[in-house]
Amino acid sequence: MELTDEFIEKENKAIAQEYKELLRISYQTLTDADKKLIRKAFDFAVEAHKDVRRKSGEAYIFHPIAVAKIVASQIGLGATAIAAALMHDVVEDTDITVEDIEREFNPKVAQIVAGLTKIAQVKKDMNISMQAENFRKMLLTLNDDVRVILIKLADRLHNMQTMESMPEHKQVKIASETLYIYAPLAHRLGLYNIKNELEDLGLKYTEPDTYRDIVSKIKETKEEQDAYIKAISDVLCESLDAEGIEYTIKGRPKSIFSIRRKMRVQNVSFDEVYDKFALRIVYKSNPHDEKFLAWKIYSVVTDHYRPSPSRLRDWISSPKSTGYEALHITVMGPKGRWVEIQVRSERMDEIAEKGYAAHYKYKQGGGEESGLDQWLNLLREALENAETNAVDFVQDFKMNLYAKEIFVFTPKGEIKSLPKGATSLDFAFSIHSEIGIKTLGTRVNGKLVPLNTELKSGDQVEVITSQNQKPSSNWLDYVTTSRAKNKIRSVLNEDMKKMADEGKEILLRKLRHLKITMSESVINEMVNYFKLKTSLDLFYRVGTNAIDNQSLKDYAGQRSNTFINFFKKTIKRPAHTADEDIHKPELSAKYDMLVFGAEQDKLDYTLSACCNPIPGDDVFGFVTVNEGIKVHKKDCPNAIALQSNYAYRIMVAKWIDSSQQEFKAVLKITGMDTLGLTNKLTKVISNNMHVNIQSISLSGDAGVFNGQVAVIVPNNTILKKLIDNIKKIEGVDKVTRVYKN
Repeated sequence: MELTDEFIEKENKAIAQEYKELLRISYQTLTDADKKLIRKAFDFAVEAHKDVRRKSGEAYIFHPIAVAKIVASQIGLGATAIAAALMHDVVEDTDITVEDIEREFNPKVAQIVAGLTKIAQVKKDMNISMQAENFRKMLLTLNDDVRVILIKLADRLHNMQTMESMPEHKQVKIASETLYIYAPLAHRLGLYNIKNELEDLGLKYTEPDTYRDIVSKIKETKEEQDAYIKAISDVLCESLDAEGIEYTIKGRPKSIFSIRRKMRVQNVSFDEVYDKFALRIVYKSNPHDEKFLAWKIYSVVTDHYRPSPSRLRDWISSPKSTGYEALHITVMGPKGRWVEIQVRSERMDEIAEKGYAAHYKYKQGGGEESGLDQWLNLLREALENAETNAVDFVQDFKMNLYAKEIFVFTPKGEIKSLPKGATSLDFAFSIHSEIGIKTLGTRVNGKLVPLNTELKSGDQVEVITSQNQKPSSNWLDYVTTSRAKNKIRSVLNEDMKKMADEGKEILLRKLRHLKITMSESVINEMVNYFKLKTSLDLFYRVGTNAIDNQSLKDYAGQRSNTFINFFKKTIKRPAHTADEDIHKPELSAKYDMLVFGAEQDKLDYTLSACCNPIPGDDVFGFVTVNEGIKVHKKDCPNAIALQSNYAYRIMVAKWIDSSQQEFKAVLKITGMDTLGLTNKLTKVISNNMHVNIQSISLSGDAGVFNGQVAVIVPNNTILKKLIDNIKKIEGVDKVTRVYKN
């Protein structure tokens, strides 16, 4: 790109235009002092980044302005956060320090920029092998200011929007990390629009073919959908106008990611997903009448369309802990389709769109802590507990992010919110950690129950404590919330730590005797060799003599074994290189042997049981600690977590021609029970070359049949052809591949 005077002038005009747009779209009312602060931050950032360009070739300053625009309009933060967003990369990328920013601006802006810089530096630390550890450190900035995380989400969103010029393996890693961590975080902070966009963009790069397919089908059906929405809107508008309600009504398409999830969970095609959009009614109301008007609108909607009682969601009486309030009604619309109608006041709509910031704006001062603030406090508590393994921490965190809620009562009638699946022991820890660890028993609805009893909404729970009670390791199986798990682990670890400290000293002496110098790599080798999880487990077992002198001699004797050499060789060679060129070959009948990496090495591997890949499936290799290479499908439910947490262990894999091998695939077949169906089915399968039936079972019930057929096939191509032929049999409704049997 040639940087002519004309080009620079045009670019400067575009930068000035972006700045004006930033001020115009701000969700907060900006005072003159606010505008002055933002202008100063803008000038500061322009000067700092003046000689830098992005990979796409545009001036770098466009990125911080774009992040500031997301912060201003979509998240709805004020001038301090907008200024920090404009300068979020200044300390990381230039010679400017946090102290310079504090001197030029104020301590609050400097503190937020410092938090964002901390995150950036964690990313660049190549010694930290897992993204999970990075994520935990990133969340530690919540202790400084929640705005750090909100700006980080805006930064991630803009990076996802502008990833086209990156190499493919980096796109997949960043997109996996986004789906695994950032989208759930946006969801938990109530930023539903940002969450949806992050998920859609994540899908665009992790499953590009699926993404493109759904996008094109949405475009094809748009005209029909618009007409359908208008038909319902016209009916409702007439009645709502007659009631004198002030409102707006609009159709909202469901996100591409949520359509994909429905297709996968319900095992249906795009055309079979009926609720691909929702209608939203947003009404004007004063605070006093909000609830009354919501139910009035419910009455109007159900006068025209029959509701599904099991799918009514009342988040007005009991708001979600994210602060989300709304009434969701699912009704039977024209042409026999289920339609979701969301009813919200303008205030509720603002909270749903702007999440944390709007929630904070509307919060009544001095009263009880809001659900979101309680959640942030719980998160801080979890972060301060450094005992937890980083990957376990992220798993617990995600579970508590996405968990649906139940509402239970204390003996005094106070309401408590817990994740679905929580037990009576979880409830004890939710009241206070000290009550949790002293729990002797629990009563639910007046009846004494086991500590692992799963609670239901509406239960009243009483905790019985004893000063002599102590947690046992079984308790970890009795609880689901990270708060309870962390506290139990912490108490159990106190004794273990004392023993482990002694064990470390003993191990140091014994290794010295075996002429081995104790180092981090030696400890990691030993953890793998003894099939343990952490170095603490290792030291503890040495301290208790569970690992004795003979075991240590055996370890010393095998130090040069083949697996360690293989593991080092595999890990040290990058899993992806920019010039790597593994393309998908044309499918063929002999497309049946796996090779790995740029050199197309033939390595030992096992096919993962979680997704059961067969030749022809898009796959990748994952180097495990104890079981060599495991092969997963690219759309395996665990793929996103593996790509995000352990990108350095991922190996490119592809199928090549080889002598034929046989693979088992299980097909589930449903349809209408017709005469001679089994005969037709076996005939069709036998007529497909290279296919043998291993087992077949069909059962009929009131004219409907369900069947399962296990076939032996050489590859994915033959299997697809077989499925297409079975679908043509009269009476067959659906044929799907079962991945676990």
